[in-house]
Amino acid sequence: MPSEKETELQEKLAINGGKPVREKPFPMRKPYGKQEINEVISALKSQCLFRYGGNKVLKLEKRFAQLYNVKYAVASTSGTAALHIAIGALNPDPGDEIITSPVTDLGTIIGILYQNAIPVFADINPETYNIDPADIERKITKRTKAIIPVHLFGNPCDMDKIMKIARKHQLLVIEDCCQAYFTPYKGKFAGTIGDIGCFSMQQSKHLTTGDGGITITNNKDFAERMSFFADKGWARTGFGPRAYLFLAPNYRMNELTGAVALAQLKKVKKIVEKRRLLGDLLTEKIKDIKGICPAAVTPGAKHSYWTYPLRILDYDPIRFNKALNAEGIPCYVGYIGKPIFLCAESLWNKKTYGNSHCPFDCHRYSKKIQYKQGDCPVTEKMLPRLITIPIHENFSKKDIEDISKAIRKVAENLL
Repeated sequence: MPSEKETELQEKLAINGGKPVREKPFPMRKPYGKQEINEVISALKSQCLFRYGGNKVLKLEKRFAQLYNVKYAVASTSGTAALHIAIGALNPDPGDEIITSPVTDLGTIIGILYQNAIPVFADINPETYNIDPADIERKITKRTKAIIPVHLFGNPCDMDKIMKIARKHQLLVIEDCCQAYFTPYKGKFAGTIGDIGCFSMQQSKHLTTGDGGITITNNKDFAERMSFFADKGWARTGFGPRAYLFLAPNYRMNELTGAVALAQLKKVKKIVEKRRLLGDLLTEKIKDIKGICPAAVTPGAKHSYWTYPLRILDYDPIRFNKALNAEGIPCYVGYIGKPIFLCAESLWNKKTYGNSHCPFDCHRYSKKIQYKQGDCPVTEKMLPRLITIPIHENFSKKDIEDISKAIRKVAENLL
């Protein structure tokens, strides 16, 4: 039995000199193993690491499409590239508008700007932090070309409402699934509901190759243009005069990346299942704690927990975060800090091409747009109240137990 003094130290917050809930480090994520090594060695032994001539990337595209039950998949160099390829497939005119979320990485936005289209930001649902369908509809104009919903943290957006709005206004939908692998929404996987789905293989993602991306669709025309777009617009017909069909970048995935992705693809569903088990367990253990809100889950969906989002209601989030850190829990307050349009100078300061502000000052775009505080008031209010807690498949139930104990201890003792 602990002594009275030991009990007092355990109950006292570590930030105030008490004993931390957790004193040993949490397990490091170890996504790679023998399967990846064997696939990479196989690629090296082939003496061809170029995707045209190799077979790893081609196999990856076919298997990924099969697992998602779609017709086409195009591999690329990053999640940013996967999204740019999708936007390139839509082929917007300069000055066309694309509506997306203000809570995302700049990778969602880069392809919009590079195609000389205009990003428009719809506000978020304060509970899920996902884009609010009602505000999407309010932001639609005659220049709107598409919607890019971002399935933040692994929780799907309200796709029924988004698709209804899109079809009503004859808009295309690109799903940003960079944080949402094999995430169910009403009988379908996120990424298969809209016209195109985009995935990242960056180091922190469920399926990781360090960096990489893949884009999926059931639309043959989009798939063909996506394949060209990832390969400089090159219509490869063998030797002879070359044909480049349109302006496009080089986003070709190489065979080493494809090899790692092939091995990862065999694991990713189990990885998602483990994260879901751990994330749901954490929710169960903290759902009765007053003053906080566990991770929201969209009705009809399941969460895949790229990270665990905790909404702070009745406490100073910065103090709550510091107190959790002192208890030995790695966590971060505010996620991206501000709406993405206030983080990126390419948006709020329009630093884009040379000394121009293109596409914002393009003569094809007659409106004046200025990103500023107040554009997405819900986002600005709710982001500072968000704490993200990293969890991954190498955690145990005991690790989740310690996180939940620390959250409860802080909630019950923070003044």
